Amino acid sequence: MNASPKPKVAFYWCASCGGCEETVVDLAEDILGVVAAVDIVLWPVAMDFKYKSIEAMPDKSITATLLNGAIRSTEQEEMARLMRRKSQFLIAYGSCAISGGIPGLANQFPREQILKYNYEDAPTLGNGGPKTRPQLKFAEAGREVSLPDLHNVVRSLDQVVDVDYYVPGCPPTPNLTKAAVTALLEGKLPPKGSVLAPDIALCDECSRKKSKPINVSFTEFKRPHQLLADPEVCFLAQGVVCMGPATRSGCGSQCTTGNMPCTGCFGPTSRVRDQGLKIMSSICANVAPKEEGDIDKVLAGIPDPIGTFYRYGLAKSMLRRKINLPAENA
Repeated sequence: MNASPKPKVAFYWCASCGGCEETVVDLAEDILGVVAAVDIVLWPVAMDFKYKSIEAMPDKSITATLLNGAIRSTEQEEMARLMRRKSQFLIAYGSCAISGGIPGLANQFPREQILKYNYEDAPTLGNGGPKTRPQLKFAEAGREVSLPDLHNVVRSLDQVVDVDYYVPGCPPTPNLTKAAVTALLEGKLPPKGSVLAPDIALCDECSRKKSKPINVSFTEFKRPHQLLADPEVCFLAQGVVCMGPATRSGCGSQCTTGNMPCTGCFGPTSRVRDQGLKIMSSICANVAPKEEGDIDKVLAGIPDPIGTFYRYGLAKSMLRRKINLPAENA
């Protein structure tokens, strides 16, 4: 009697740093159980696979794809659509896939400005003489090669294709990864669209929560390197911006335990529409001065508001830009 075929699983990497791939490896000995229980049909960072092999597979023949990284290029969008078509479950794995992540911060700048700086104006760039950029197509001796084009904006995975589940984090913790894979293999998945992490704010699991001020009046803000933070006291009580009140738990409060404020990589809970606006509204409502000039002096302690409040979620914020613009405006 033949054994039941193993479920087919795929891992794919779009616009991201590779940390999500590392967290799969960080499963340590648990990864051996995963490898034994599934048939990995695509994992370019670890094994040699051909895209044509995936294209030839029947639709929905892959049980699940864990796709990390945001969508910036035409190739990434093409792969996202391919994996959606071939997979029963498509899982947005990590902050970049869920909300754009660090790559999404590029949405502050026009595409042309980014290309011009990176290939022409960067002070460390040895691009003398006529400034050159990578060409999308090049032909020689009857052969043609091509490169992906960049869209005008970075998008989250669910802004491109339908997503079944979300595993948050930058990167997701091995515990969450193991729980997600186990739920998948055992058929114990929650309703479609669920975030596979606790739906409570980080403050609820933070060891500093007893010192979280009920009423706070900000007179100045300091960045983490500007003070030696008290490891027992809430960061907000020390005048350091912490995204904990607007961020989902599930990370084990590793940053705050390590005496660094939460930067918000797990995204918001289900009760928060816009993570950045949530914390900004709270902070601004509690600035002590009431005169404009004095308010500005306090807020000057937050020199990069977008990078502070939307470090991982600009692509999903209410500040979104259009996907594609005419070339002269892109």
